[in-house]
Amino acid sequence: MTYEPIPTLIPTLIPTLRPLLAAEASAEALDSGADAGDLEQAVWLRLLERLESDGPPTDPALWLRGAVQSEARRSRHASRREVAYAAEPADDADRGPEQRALTADRHRTLHAAVRRLPGRCPRLLAALLSPKDLTYREIAGELGMSQGSLGPERSRCLGCLRRMLAAEVAAPAPRGRER
Repeated sequence: MTYEPIPTLIPTLIPTLRPLLAAEASAEALDSGADAGDLEQAVWLRLLERLESDGPPTDPALWLRGAVQSEARRSRHASRREVAYAAEPADDADRGPEQRALTADRHRTLHAAVRRLPGRCPRLLAALLSPKDLTYREIAGELGMSQGSLGPERSRCLGCLRRMLAAEVAAPAPRGRER
């Protein structure tokens, strides 16, 4: 089967399909939340790929409607899987990948040490380190202790944590003494 060369098809096919594609893409974009221009561009690209491999569709209008619907479905599916960043990673100029890795390692080390603390300290410090940013009243209610005893308990737990971490990371000074 021989096909008409692509350069001779394009000048006749594009002006014929452009208004239909614009209307179909606009309708699907409203329904799918995609950008109509993106849908149009994806369908034009798909048409060019088809012209190179299989030749022109037998019913271009029917093919175009199906292609627009397929691209809209693909766009909806992709948007469900994508998660937006709070800020663009490239905008975080102060923290490169190495700095983020070191920070994450420090957080893991800290949380592992907190879990090894005695008594109520692991639960208390985990609540204080929580990203929920709990108030003392909420922490006291969660731990079943009085709000007034949180400060002294926190101080005792932090002292214990400080001693534990100092023993783990202290580098020996000359003659085996700690600094």
